[in-house]
Amino acid sequence: MASGTRAAVRTLLGARTKLAARTSPAALRDLTGDTVFNVDRHESTFHGHPRNPRSTQGGMGLEKMERKIPLRQMCTTQLPSEKAPTVQGMITVAELKELARTGTIDTVIVGLTDCYGRLMGKRYTADFFLESAVDDGTHVCSYLLATDMDMEPVPGYKFASWEAGYGDIHLAPDMKTLRVASWLEKTALVLCDVVQDNHELAPHAPRSVLRNQIKAAQSVGASTAMAASELEYFLYKDTYEESKNKNYMNLKPAGWVREDYHILQGTRGEYFHGPARRHLEASGVPVENSKGEFGLGQHELNVKYAEVLEMADRHSVYKQCLKELADSMGVSVTFMAKPDAAQPGSSCHIHLSLWENGRNIFAGDKLLGSTKCSDEFRWFLGGWMKHTPELMCFYAPNVNSYKRYVSGSWAPTQIAWSRDNRTAPFRVLGSGKSLRIECRLPGADCNVYLAFAAALASGMDGIRNKIEPPPQLEGNVYFAKDLLTIPQSLGAATAAFKNSQFAKDMLGQDVHHHYHHFFENELLAYQQAVTDWEKARYFEQI
Repeated sequence: MASGTRAAVRTLLGARTKLAARTSPAALRDLTGDTVFNVDRHESTFHGHPRNPRSTQGGMGLEKMERKIPLRQMCTTQLPSEKAPTVQGMITVAELKELARTGTIDTVIVGLTDCYGRLMGKRYTADFFLESAVDDGTHVCSYLLATDMDMEPVPGYKFASWEAGYGDIHLAPDMKTLRVASWLEKTALVLCDVVQDNHELAPHAPRSVLRNQIKAAQSVGASTAMAASELEYFLYKDTYEESKNKNYMNLKPAGWVREDYHILQGTRGEYFHGPARRHLEASGVPVENSKGEFGLGQHELNVKYAEVLEMADRHSVYKQCLKELADSMGVSVTFMAKPDAAQPGSSCHIHLSLWENGRNIFAGDKLLGSTKCSDEFRWFLGGWMKHTPELMCFYAPNVNSYKRYVSGSWAPTQIAWSRDNRTAPFRVLGSGKSLRIECRLPGADCNVYLAFAAALASGMDGIRNKIEPPPQLEGNVYFAKDLLTIPQSLGAATAAFKNSQFAKDMLGQDVHHHYHHFFENELLAYQQAVTDWEKARYFEQI
């Protein structure tokens, strides 16, 4: 790089307070030596993503600088915020104290997941968190479990309302979830349980719903449920702000050919996927792999399986990391189930197996179709399949979710099970200690705590009542006859949930009412909206 250009680069870096105005220091960290920054000639700033500079006149003598510039070539001295963290992954309270003492960590995010699965909470100074919240927890407004997507309070909830004054709910940090948030500067993160005044779990919170189903499973002999979630997403070159300003229309995907297992196309997205993998690993979320998916700019990143609650926590951290990392890099990711009608949807396939004393209790010598398994496996599968329609809201929680279920699109449409068959919603995989059930119903938009809770409750009911699954189905399930179809809309799924005695027994009357009201309000918001499709179809012609 010419000395004049290098000087201009350094001037810009200083003028932008070392990039903090657009890109977080953690995202700038050159973890691999290949993080790149482009000169944007229109705004005269640097962005941590590989979009081409806008074609404009003027600039700072950098009009012809089209190539991507590795950070190491930009500046000979390393910014303080670029230094690799001295600690990574899961940490203890004692370790946090030392990290706070040395200034390595100065912020702790204290969070809970709301009914949509979003992370809500507060940022504490590390010192005050250690002084106060570690032992005593903290409080947030109860409306966090009773709002719509736009954070508007919704009337009709018993748990939180204007009549009840929207008082506080207590958050108890689960210190087993305390970790470094590698993608943020000097930050740790801890997830919380919502606790009532009597120190019992508040049953309406999604994490509580899953905890209660784990406890119920343990009472009938399954000490551990092992789980995995395979989360897909689309990556776009537009920022979140640009996407909103464009009404989320005509966005530019990160890829222009189908990315499914495609190494070349996948490499083009490594500026994002690579740091995502590394930041997750450095934040206590062990990554197995990432790969391109079938859509343009669609990707899948898989983390290692774990006990079901830990897996749900990893899933929540994963989504938060990727969204914040994308935001800091000037791109966007979406976990919508179907962001583009012309592209396949994004799924969240979930895997489950039950364990007792280090043994997979699904394993056995009895034959079910072509699978050697135990009675417990057979009954668990039967219960999971039986209760799918009435708990579909927990797998597909909004109106967009149901647009993913299209024949031939890799998403299921009818309820059946098969052996290693991607056209079936219940896909049996592995053998012996690796035997498990993959459910391909949930979309990437699901609240994974609720999805795992629904699956576990359904399967355990199958074991308790010895519910038999239907015969194994061979061939293309899309074209199979006489099968029960998946609910076709949120309205149909909500009606099935409302009338489900099993859902009421599983959740309790109050929690069942809470979530029925939640899904009803999501449906009502859609029914009252006037869409672009309606205006394009009817504005002139009707």
